[in-house]
Amino acid sequence: MTTEAVKEVLIQASPLTIFPYLVDETKLVQWMGTEAKLDARSGGIFSSLCGGVNPAAGRFVEVVPNERVVFTFGWDLPGHPIPAGSSEVEITLIQQGQGTMVRLVHRGLPDDATSDHLRGWTYYLDRLTKVVAGQDPGPDRPDLM
Repeated sequence: MTTEAVKEVLIQASPLTIFPYLVDETKLVQWMGTEAKLDARSGGIFSSLCGGVNPAAGRFVEVVPNERVVFTFGWDLPGHPIPAGSSEVEITLIQQGQGTMVRLVHRGLPDDATSDHLRGWTYYLDRLTKVVAGQDPGPDRPDLM
């Protein structure tokens, strides 16, 4: 059985400001991962080394500038129960006044992995909020969550 993790955060910035942090390698690693390889177009690669040790991998499914990014996601580790590309992450940017509601939905997770991934996305969206505000979130260390 699979389920989804949903997390929303209001960031005091426009979608135009936030969007590059979802599709640009140098901006992504400021909040998620220590290395990234992105080709932000339908079918393009999504790869991030989370916390410097956990390789996430998938492919972009949809990229709508300043509105939405959808990519497949999983862990590029032998025998992992959530293999590379086996689930889907959708990040939607919704203008709300002077800010943006960032809505992340991670679909296709095994039931027993939903809370761990929700905790991970909460950690990363908090880091995104800080980076967009011009703050240094510190090193990517999800083991400290």
